[in-house]
Amino acid sequence: MDPDLQCTAEKELLEAVSKITTSSTTTPCDEEQNPLRAEISCQVRKENPDKDDLQVCNASLSSNSSMTTKELQEYWKNEKRQCRQAKLLFEIPSTRIIEHHLSKHVMYKIIILQTGSFDSNKSVIERRYSDFEKLHRNLLEEFSEEMEDVTFPRKTITGNFTEEIINERKLAFKDYLRLLYSMKYIRRSKRFIDFLTRPELQEAYGCLRGGQYSKALEILLEVVDLQERLTRGNPVSVVPTICAIVVCHKDLDNTASAFEYGEKALARLRVHTSHRYYIPLLETMITLAYELGKDFLSLQEKLEEWKARKDPLRVFTLKELAVREYVQ
Repeated sequence: MDPDLQCTAEKELLEAVSKITTSSTTTPCDEEQNPLRAEISCQVRKENPDKDDLQVCNASLSSNSSMTTKELQEYWKNEKRQCRQAKLLFEIPSTRIIEHHLSKHVMYKIIILQTGSFDSNKSVIERRYSDFEKLHRNLLEEFSEEMEDVTFPRKTITGNFTEEIINERKLAFKDYLRLLYSMKYIRRSKRFIDFLTRPELQEAYGCLRGGQYSKALEILLEVVDLQERLTRGNPVSVVPTICAIVVCHKDLDNTASAFEYGEKALARLRVHTSHRYYIPLLETMITLAYELGKDFLSLQEKLEEWKARKDPLRVFTLKELAVREYVQ
């Protein structure tokens, strides 16, 4: 999440706490005697680990505030269910019916757009009713409170392929995705992100393992943009996909493009040198830089520095790591 937006959200959170608290005379050293205040502070740190931002946000919380356990529980329950202004829009403009020998199903075309400006990089995916149904079951297990009032279109015994039912579900699924995305705990969850990206990633990695690098690259380039939009608060989570793009470009002899994406991945791992992709990526970047006539000595120094600090263990190559992703 953007630091400014996150700080603003935390300010709103803390101001809301202050409104429902009662005054008491405490000192700055009362945190041990006021465990509820400490719990609030702990929760804020979890939401925003940046110490500087935390100090700014905490400035709006009165040192005289306190809450009962019941108030605190109710407050966090409401906070988790609170909806936020959407940054992504979900449209379902069309469907298609897929028929097999003994069965058929409806595929819903989902277009995902960025709000606030013209979005030329819209993401397009397809999902069927059973995919939505599986997502709903999973979210009910993990987020029972948040999902308490979320409705889901029920199955019908007959008429599933009539134009009326299909159109009703198009609208229902559009509203369903919009509502899920508006709740921050759900839109950040692995299950929600997997629903929107995992089928395409599985197909891409399957192509990569089969040596179909052009096809794999085409899919990866489409899905990585959506991944980045969905995981703005966790840029490291996109590193495996970016590294798979590096592998595809490298095996297609697109050395310059491979190096370009490798730099993007390294930037995300700058403070995460223990990440499993860090050393394989460094080794690949050294090779690419050498081939392109770029500075590879600084990369070599980073590699040697890492090896000097850690016991040398067997490290997979970047390609070996990539082909292991999404293996069932």
